[in-house]
Amino acid sequence: MPNDSTVFVDTNVLLYAFDDRLADKQEQARRWLAWCWRTHRGRVSSQVVNEFYANALRKFTRTLPVDKARAEVRRLWTWKAWPIDEETVQGAWALQDRFSLSYWDALMLSAAHQLGCTFLLTEDLQHGQEIDGVQIVNPFLTGPELIEPSV
Repeated sequence: MPNDSTVFVDTNVLLYAFDDRLADKQEQARRWLAWCWRTHRGRVSSQVVNEFYANALRKFTRTLPVDKARAEVRRLWTWKAWPIDEETVQGAWALQDRFSLSYWDALMLSAAHQLGCTFLLTEDLQHGQEIDGVQIVNPFLTGPELIEPSV
């Protein structure tokens, strides 16, 4: 595997890192995100950033304070957040039709493809499946050693 592989991170992984209701998932999400930050290989889209913000303010037992959620959004923008533009939507429609995906999953995959990502970190699609050159990785089934064995 190339050691410059970039990883597109789904909203749910970001949310689990802040959600203390499921300690195992929180720990694994934090492990992946720490690796993404350390290696500078994490990527997101404007869709993911906005979904994170909207859900972080309402989803948890103790909601994330607005200033903390906004600070995390500002950090995530440094991951070369891909804007959802016409080309990304057209790509999502094509993926949706070819692979029978939900629109939201197809939109993420289209953004990941636009960014040149090798991996999509999500629990919402089939682990190990490859779609248009992007490999699906369930972060709760494996760790960053899948990409970088020395981790």
